[in-house]
Amino acid sequence: MPSSNFNLSIPKQTVAELPVAAFSGDIEVIDTPEAVGPAVDWLMSQDIIGFDTETKPSFRKGRPNKVALMQLSSAEKCCLFRLNKIGLPDALLRFIECPTVKKIGLSIHDDFHVMHRSSEFTPAGFVELQDYVKQWHIADISLQKIFGIVFGHKISKGQRLTNWEADTLTHAQQVYAATDAWACLRLYEHLQAGLFDPAASPYVLPDEAPTK
Repeated sequence: MPSSNFNLSIPKQTVAELPVAAFSGDIEVIDTPEAVGPAVDWLMSQDIIGFDTETKPSFRKGRPNKVALMQLSSAEKCCLFRLNKIGLPDALLRFIECPTVKKIGLSIHDDFHVMHRSSEFTPAGFVELQDYVKQWHIADISLQKIFGIVFGHKISKGQRLTNWEADTLTHAQQVYAATDAWACLRLYEHLQAGLFDPAASPYVLPDEAPTK
């Protein structure tokens, strides 16, 4: 049996050289109150969903912006809720508080902290990837690095600092946003299925090589 006294971490330069992975399913942008109900009905019919948010960058210290976008993705479809246009509707809050649909995200407490500036809610059914991946000896905490360790691909971060409150989201913004939520879901399902062997990873930290 391999030793459990080792950790995995991928260098930033290695991540930069990896091939890019991106969400290739359907993307639905929800930017009117009328579109919220049907989208939430679909989400409530799912067993598990990937979760993420985007916020317009603030370049003024102490002047953070509200969450502009919430991404909720299955393996085949991602809903992009434009919160800067529709707020946090009751139907969407009910989904966030629903314990029966598992929701996979990363650094979710930071997302909730910002969202609580707009509405009070009690999230339920969430799995924090930063904690979950520790079972597989993964020491990195960024989504890009975790994805690189597990899949040998990188997620592009080229759209991160774009304007998420723009009148219309570009195709590149939509794919970027959907990819983050989808990546959380894909990581969880891949690890849960037992398809990743940390002892065989090339990213074991120096001097921590697992013993046979």
